[in-house]
Amino acid sequence: MLSFFKKNTNHKDTNETPVAVVEPVQDTDAGQEPAAEEAETELHIHPDWDIAIQERYVYQFHHAQLPKLKPNQISISKMDVAADDDSFMVNAFIRNTLSKSIRFEEVTLLLLDAEGTAFARKTFDLELMGDLPAGACQPWIFMFSEEDLTGNVFPADNDWKIAFELKKKAPSEHQLMLHESWKNSLNDVQKTRLYEMVSNLPPLTAGEINFMGIEARMADNSDLSVTLLIRNGSDKDIKVEQLPLCFKDGSGELTAKGAFQLTDFEVKANTSKPWTFIFPEALLLNKTPDLSAWKVYPPQS
Repeated sequence: MLSFFKKNTNHKDTNETPVAVVEPVQDTDAGQEPAAEEAETELHIHPDWDIAIQERYVYQFHHAQLPKLKPNQISISKMDVAADDDSFMVNAFIRNTLSKSIRFEEVTLLLLDAEGTAFARKTFDLELMGDLPAGACQPWIFMFSEEDLTGNVFPADNDWKIAFELKKKAPSEHQLMLHESWKNSLNDVQKTRLYEMVSNLPPLTAGEINFMGIEARMADNSDLSVTLLIRNGSDKDIKVEQLPLCFKDGSGELTAKGAFQLTDFEVKANTSKPWTFIFPEALLLNKTPDLSAWKVYPPQS
C-alpha cells in the first residue's frame, strides 16, 4: 500500500468539507426535539486493506483531528495527496453519521481550491468499498490524473478540499431557488450544502407552504438574525409582500415578533428559497435568548 503520510503529523487539518449532507434544521413544529449537537465516528479500515500497524496509528491520529459532525451527515474530507508522474493519489476519509450503513455506487468527486472553485473532477466506482457502517469513518484512495484537472495545476500548498459533486435534479422535482444576491455571495461548497439539505428534507404535500429554520444568531450589534427556508409545495408561484413572524427561543418563551416588508419577493412553484430576517434589538423581549433550540412561525390570525 502506498504511503501518504507526511513526516509532520503534529499539523491539525480542520479544513473539512462536509457535503452530501443532511444538515440538521430547527423545525417550526413545537413538538419536535432538537437534534443532538455532535455525533462521534469510529475509524473503520476496509477488511481487504493489509496495512502496517504504523499506518493504522497514523490513520487513527488524523481521524482524531477531524472536526465533529452532526447526526445524519455523510462527509468526505482530505487527509493527504501523493504525486506520481502525471497522477495525484488523494487519501480521504468518508464518514457516516446516519443510523444505518450506506453503500456507494458511482460518485463524482471535486477537488476545490481555497476559493471553493473546482480544479479537478472525476467519477469513481465505489462498489469495492462495500458498506460503510453507521457511525464509521473509512479511509479510501482516489486517483486523479492530469486529464481530470479542470484548472491549470494542482495547488502547491495544502489549501484545498475534496467534495461530492451535486447531482442536478430533474425539472419536475423540488428544487432550491436562490436569489441573485445569494448566488453571488455563496461559494460552491455553501451552495452544495443548501442543495443537499433541500433534497433530503421530507417531501411537501400538494399545495403545502411551510417555513424551516436554518440558522439563528445574535449579530455584533445585538440584532437577532434568523435564516429560514421558505418551502413552496404548490404548483403555483407565490409572492410575499409582508410576512409577520414570531420567534421563541429554547426556553419556549416569545423572544421577538415583527412584520417584514418584502419587495418583489417570489418563491417559484415547487421550490425552496432561503432568506434572512433581522429582528432589531429594540424588538427583542429577551436580549440574551437561548439559541440552543428555537422556532419561528407566522402568528395565528
